[in-house]
Amino acid sequence: MPDTKPQVYKDDRPAEYFDQFHERARKGVGWIYPLVRAIVSPPALLAYRTRAIGLENVPKSGPLLLAPNHFSQMDHFFTGLYLRRQIRFMAKSQLFGPPILTYVYTHGGVFPVRRGHQDEEAFKTAFTILEQGGMLLVYAEGGRSRTGELGEVRPGIGRIALESGVPVVPVAIHGSAKVRRWKRLRFPKVTVQYGEPLSFPVEEAPSRERQLEVAAEVFDRVRAMYTALEEQGRRNVIRSLREGLSTPDGGTEHYS
Repeated sequence: MPDTKPQVYKDDRPAEYFDQFHERARKGVGWIYPLVRAIVSPPALLAYRTRAIGLENVPKSGPLLLAPNHFSQMDHFFTGLYLRRQIRFMAKSQLFGPPILTYVYTHGGVFPVRRGHQDEEAFKTAFTILEQGGMLLVYAEGGRSRTGELGEVRPGIGRIALESGVPVVPVAIHGSAKVRRWKRLRFPKVTVQYGEPLSFPVEEAPSRERQLEVAAEVFDRVRAMYTALEEQGRRNVIRSLREGLSTPDGGTEHYS
């Protein structure tokens, strides 16, 4: 059954409370990132049998946006599992507060966004990371889908793509909607497929409609890859890539 527990969307804590986390995030990633990666990688590889397709579509250097769909709190780990580069994450501000977890987030590449607010500090941090040549993950849906189906796009990733002009890699994560079944000792196979990068000319102060248009274009690529994985299965998608058949992302496979 999908997780339908109501979530608190709006964070009423003052914006100034989050300045400390943005300041830390703009300084880079700390030692927590490789530690958490080392802890999470074995279960992701062994229990969830996570595999990656299209790794060659992810540039090895330079500023970059990753735009995955979002079903599980494990999605950012799945996305970065096969990537040697460190990923920076924009996450809902409600995660910040408990001392230990907050320390992990702030030293592990995560920074907050106050959903339900016009959070310019979150965008300032995002643009700072990209200016530093970093790789930034922003969920195109703006948050986790709790229905088991792909959600609707939000304008955030469209704005960042347009105002920065950096390449955007669509990412389809298939299987993570069932990750919570581990409690019943059921571990779904997870596949992460990286599409070919998309680029958009820089636009200053794009309208919300334009932001949504670009976000939708990116997510259409995500949806196409996800649908192929859902309908054909991982093995057949990989086979199609090996045989050079037409695929949604046009990339080749990486299967290990």
